[in-house]
Amino acid sequence: MRERSAGDAADEGGADGPAGDGGAPAGGRRALRLLLRASGLLRWTSLRLRLVVVFALVALTAAVSASGIAYWLNRNTVLDRTQNAVLNDFRKALEDSTRSLPLRPRCTELQDAARQMAAGPQNYAVLLIGVDRKGKDCAATTDKDLLTLTGVPASLRTAVDEARPVDESNRYAHHLYWQRKEVGDTPYLVAGAKVTGGGPTGYMIKSLSAEQQDLNSLAWSLGIATALALVGSALLAQAAATTVLRPVQRLGHAARQLGEGRLDTRLRVTGTDELADLSRTFNRTAERLEQRVAELSGREAASRRFVADMSHELRTPLTAITAVSEVLEEEADSLDPMIAPAVQLVVSETRRLNDLVENLMEVTRFDAGTARLVLDDVDVADQVTACIDARAWLDAVDLDADRGIVARLDPRRLDVILANLIGNALKHGGSPVRVSVHTEDAAGDAGGDTDRTGSTALGARDGADAAPGPEADGGPQAPAGDGGPDPETARAGSGKLVIQVRDHGPGIPEEVLPHVFDRFYKASASRPRSEGSGLGLSIALENAHIHGGEITAANLPEGGAVFTLRLPMDASPLADGDRPERRDGAADKGTEDDR
Repeated sequence: MRERSAGDAADEGGADGPAGDGGAPAGGRRALRLLLRASGLLRWTSLRLRLVVVFALVALTAAVSASGIAYWLNRNTVLDRTQNAVLNDFRKALEDSTRSLPLRPRCTELQDAARQMAAGPQNYAVLLIGVDRKGKDCAATTDKDLLTLTGVPASLRTAVDEARPVDESNRYAHHLYWQRKEVGDTPYLVAGAKVTGGGPTGYMIKSLSAEQQDLNSLAWSLGIATALALVGSALLAQAAATTVLRPVQRLGHAARQLGEGRLDTRLRVTGTDELADLSRTFNRTAERLEQRVAELSGREAASRRFVADMSHELRTPLTAITAVSEVLEEEADSLDPMIAPAVQLVVSETRRLNDLVENLMEVTRFDAGTARLVLDDVDVADQVTACIDARAWLDAVDLDADRGIVARLDPRRLDVILANLIGNALKHGGSPVRVSVHTEDAAGDAGGDTDRTGSTALGARDGADAAPGPEADGGPQAPAGDGGPDPETARAGSGKLVIQVRDHGPGIPEEVLPHVFDRFYKASASRPRSEGSGLGLSIALENAHIHGGEITAANLPEGGAVFTLRLPMDASPLADGDRPERRDGAADKGTEDDR
């Protein structure tokens, strides 16, 4: 009997082609968009959460990579082991079962051979195809529902029927071919070979459901291990973040305390790592800052004492000089005409020096924080009228104020503010100067028929340097407007008091606006000689601040400048110690003047 053998080279067929790549780019783009969106969200979260998320992502990536590699290696191992065992058994069974068959066996003989092959330990179905003695095709299968010739992939049948040239590198014309396929949800291994020398063609199909279950169990185990690794990494990240962030939080708290003025704040330094170096650097910086601030505070205090002492020391000789100058002024008509101008110059400069000393003392009280409010119920119209009358400005000022607007303010300080604003407008603006008074409720709505000009910038020209004047009792009364506010409804605490001082001059130069409330500021760089010293408007602003108010200035579109004073209708909370912060960062404590 001739020996017929199936080839011993097993090549993998290609019936089930590779999965298409059409969906990969879209999925990658979606994943990239989600990743970018997540990274954008992380920028707005806390550092602790970002550390935990980063740790978790790293652990998840490592665990998924390790699990994927382990699953892939185990899958190939399991499938290769099962596949090699089945293919070797099928090859041997095909050789053994077909060796005793005639060249053209009957269908019953093929059927018996197929059953004999399927009875092996690998438990696979067998299909044998041959030509009987009458020349008819005969197909013998052990499972008609699972394995038929039409159920064998066409690519596998083509590979099995193909005869290869026999040479030194290829000993057999036909080889054993196999491939994996799925029927329903069950994977199968399909293999086929043609017996050399004109024997039958054999096919087998082997279920891989047991291997699939083993791989599914492995996948679940790896997934659980990945989840545990993720949870463990999150806990470790939380612990690491707490270790790292606790010194950072202490540093942030210390920096806030330092920013609030507690310059004696220091950090406890432990360890030798970078955070410890940062804490040491913070302590050194805070120490140097404390020393520097103490030095500057000492210099500032010394400067304030010097100005205060100088002002007080100047008052005594100035009193004598003022008395002499007043006598000289009274006798000016009897003096030699050549001497009279000099006497008049001495008198005016003495008054100017006296005003400067008074203003310096006022500024010193503000800087030293010794100023206090002396509050009283003030009829604003009467107060403005008294200020104008005391300085003989009635002919140059138009007043638009209703009687009955009563505010609880410091009348002397309000007089100082009004004197400086009106005097500044008369000196540097253009006549007529208009003073309007109205109130604003909490929403900022103005009451009364007045000019409503919004302030757009701070600033003014050289102040009028009006010295703190006496409280004026009496004087001409402001014109009563028809339908003026009821005193009981315009009492203190009902909103904001708004006083606007408008002139008709050329306006305020734009480059001057940011500076004119500065002390000793003059619009001209050459600082020409003038009656003002540049302290008047700064004193007015300080007096507004001590009331919890503000002064703003702006140029009007139709020409001229407008100064707007806003004060609370009731400054009692500030007089009780609730001081607003000064614009230079120090506490504004109000003033009580030496009288």
